[in-house]
Amino acid sequence: MSLKQFNLARTSLLTFIQDLDEDIMDKKSEFFDNTVRWYIGNILYTDEKLLFVSQKKSQKVPKEYAELFSSNVKVEDWKFEPPSLSKLMEDLIQQQERINNYDELFWKSNVKFKAPHGYIETHGDLLIMLAQREAETLGLIKAMKQVLEVK
Repeated sequence: MSLKQFNLARTSLLTFIQDLDEDIMDKKSEFFDNTVRWYIGNILYTDEKLLFVSQKKSQKVPKEYAELFSSNVKVEDWKFEPPSLSKLMEDLIQQQERINNYDELFWKSNVKFKAPHGYIETHGDLLIMLAQREAETLGLIKAMKQVLEVK
C-alpha cells in the first residue's frame, strides 16, 4: 500500500520536473524560501537520510548533497556547484528503485528514531509520510514554476 503511494508521488514528481527549463531551477522569488533545484534535492536527500539510515546500501547519493539540500541550508549558503536537473532525476530514479527493492519485512520493521507528529512507528509509516511530503513539495514546485514564469 505505502509503496504504491510512494511510487505515485515519485512518478508524478519525475514526470513534472523532466520538462522544467534548467534556468528556472535557480530563480529566486520573494514568495518561496528556496529554489526549485533545492526543493528537488531536498526530497532526494531527506528520503535517503531517513530510509537508508541504518543500511549498508546507504549513501548512494553524493555526500555533498547534505551541504546543498539539508533542511537548514539555503541556496545562499552553497559553496559549490549543485547537480544538474538530469543528475537529480537520475538519482531520484535510482533511489526509487532501491526503495522498491526493500522487502515486506523492512516495511513492517520499526524505525529506530523518534519521528515528528508521533504517528511514525514502522518504515512503512515513514514511507507514507515521505510520499505525502513529496506530493506536497510537487505542489509547491508547480506553484513556484507559475510564479517564476510570470517574472
